[in-house]
Amino acid sequence: MPPFISNQAVAWGANLATTVLLGSLVQASAQAIELADGTTYFANVPRLENARTTYNSARVFGATYYFTLHVPDDAGEPLQRVMFNQQQGVDPISFNLKRTQAYMNQQKKQLLPIAEASTDEKGSISIFFDPPISPGETITIGLRPYRNPRSSGVYLFGVTAFPQGEQAHGQFLGYGRLHFYDHFRWPSYWGH
Repeated sequence: MPPFISNQAVAWGANLATTVLLGSLVQASAQAIELADGTTYFANVPRLENARTTYNSARVFGATYYFTLHVPDDAGEPLQRVMFNQQQGVDPISFNLKRTQAYMNQQKKQLLPIAEASTDEKGSISIFFDPPISPGETITIGLRPYRNPRSSGVYLFGVTAFPQGEQAHGQFLGYGRLHFYDHFRWPSYWGH
């Protein structure tokens, strides 16, 4: 005669198995993803939370473009590099990379060390962090243009994040959208 197993015991066993399975999935998702060739990926991709400028007038000097990113707790790898690429806008914008700054959170109280700020032949800007940004942190990067664009309109900057590693795979986070306005209007006629 088979032993008696209650419905409660079956339910308890099923709950235990589900808990163990979910726990192992959560643990696996928090670990870094590394392929056999050494390429590293984020387990959970950072988020582009905000993009803004201190001055939205066309042709103005002294603006800073702020991009805020959050590295989730379960990213699996710290954030090593962020790349910006102007995707839309009438005028190409040039940046003074020596004046690039990064802050923990948005308070601008804790300045982060930037190992390198550089641009490539395509005009993409890369900001390298040393030490890299740990999972769970929110950072704000301030890029300083030499001048806002001459032409008003919407300017889009593609933002890509790279985890720590020799062969890090970049993850596209989205577009930072900045809108510049032509606040100054020339009169339609002169001298009258």
